[in-house]
Amino acid sequence: MSDENRNLVIAIVVSMVILFGFQYLWSPAPQPVPAQAQVVAPQQQPGTMAVAAVPAPLSRDQALLTQPQRIKIETPRLHGSINLQGAVFDDLTLAEYHETTNPNSPEIKLLSPLNSKDGYAAEFTWTAQNAPGVVVPSSTTIWKADRTVLTPQTPVTLSWNNGQGLTFEQIISLDDQYMFTITQKVHNSTHAPITLAPEGHISRLDEPVSSGFMILHEGPIGVFDGKLNDPSYEDVSSAGILNNPQAPGWLGMTDKYWLTALIPDPKESITSSFTGNKNGTSKSLGASYVREAKTVGASASIEVTNHFFAGAKVLKVLDSYEETLGINHFDLAVDFGWFYFLTKPIFHVLTYLNALLGNFGLAILALTVLFKAALFPLANKSYRSMGRMKLLQPQIQKLQEQYKDDRMKLNEKMMELYKKEGANPVAGCLPMLVQIPIFFALYKVLFITIEMRHAPFYGWIHDLSAPDPTTFFNLFGLIPWTPPSFLMIGAWPLIMGATMLIQQKMSPPPGDPTQAKVMMLMPVIFTAMLAQFPAGLVIYWAWNNFLSMGQQWLIMKQASKVKPKAANKK
Repeated sequence: MSDENRNLVIAIVVSMVILFGFQYLWSPAPQPVPAQAQVVAPQQQPGTMAVAAVPAPLSRDQALLTQPQRIKIETPRLHGSINLQGAVFDDLTLAEYHETTNPNSPEIKLLSPLNSKDGYAAEFTWTAQNAPGVVVPSSTTIWKADRTVLTPQTPVTLSWNNGQGLTFEQIISLDDQYMFTITQKVHNSTHAPITLAPEGHISRLDEPVSSGFMILHEGPIGVFDGKLNDPSYEDVSSAGILNNPQAPGWLGMTDKYWLTALIPDPKESITSSFTGNKNGTSKSLGASYVREAKTVGASASIEVTNHFFAGAKVLKVLDSYEETLGINHFDLAVDFGWFYFLTKPIFHVLTYLNALLGNFGLAILALTVLFKAALFPLANKSYRSMGRMKLLQPQIQKLQEQYKDDRMKLNEKMMELYKKEGANPVAGCLPMLVQIPIFFALYKVLFITIEMRHAPFYGWIHDLSAPDPTTFFNLFGLIPWTPPSFLMIGAWPLIMGATMLIQQKMSPPPGDPTQAKVMMLMPVIFTAMLAQFPAGLVIYWAWNNFLSMGQQWLIMKQASKVKPKAANKK
């Protein structure tokens, strides 16, 4: 096998490893427990929410019926209610997001009562410091409300008297997005000061349902003193409790598209922890913080303000909260990964082009043109070299025949030929190698950002973030049969494979017949693998191939007019 063919095979193998094995080979290692963290055996933490020790048998609807005393939440983006027993946020659906592309499908359920099988809830309470006899609100406390509906225009005040001279209040307001503001107040009508510490808790039954692929973190997340902390569920559950560094920050639970986050004063250091528990088939996960203790003087009052985010991870919304509320690195809730420097700019360009063109599919096509323009000089150089290589094929074959028994001499003569003709045998690989980080960054953007979720293109593509739903194996729906997932090879993957095959035909063929046959299989292999990738990514790859074919044809046509120097001498 000649050097140029060997290099080409190596380049293709490396490309495939990076494209399809990145998440397995180079995915971030599980976060180690910080040096400041203290790992203790699993146990119930003071003040944490009560979580069922066994799988709850109730459905979500049944659980809501068992706790009828509720404050309704009604906004254009959120529907649900607050449970007056414990003042718990445990019923929330996202009005703008549905389970499928059908707008009539159920809304995404984010929070559910803890006595349901998908329990997921949050609360804000107090802990008495050095006063064990003082009764503070708990999960069984029944609060009184001044109104029955919470809207962005009508905040709700909850109140409860402990019968010992302390009156607790929670003033809950909600903006037009996904941010709750909880102002906790304590009125002390006794003749002695009381020291209390504000707390916030998120509890979740079972671990987050993984969206697949190891390139995405789902589970506990927090930013403390400007540093991201995202241990895996396995790390937390095996340790029982992971105490985070005592520093300003926020923490919560993240899914692929959704986030719940406890956000105390961004300037105040907090004591926070992640908790995990396994009890047979039952699992639970928690995120909690305790703020600095506050002393309520005799016949005095205090108040503290907390925020609670519960909603979709829309980047511009997260960025706006970072600016208005001072939430440090709130955008890190979106897992842009190691290619952050590339993925986030690509995302911003795509959203700008979408606003301009009115469709994310068209935005992807336009972005591809921008990439091609940026890489135009490199591609030109590469295709010119490929054109020279194609013209040199007769001479290369002669050398292979002449020195077929002397590999060292053959390589020496071929290198002399390349040098004399100004041809680079590996130049054809450069555009493909440069495309790899762009390809992966675009894949990451399509996979993780909610803006791409259920984003339609034209024709049969109703969700650019999902694979092409058609398949060749039932003749694209003409045969009433749903093939297994590994046979779901849709129209766009086939278009991509066809463009790849045509582009391969336009390139200089390998000198080794065996290698040539292997290379012919590459479009088939890539078609089968990319069929499981988001349709937007396949559309990008097909369109990129089409543009490359035009550029390659034009440059190689010009290069073919220049005769090799050896031919000119004759």
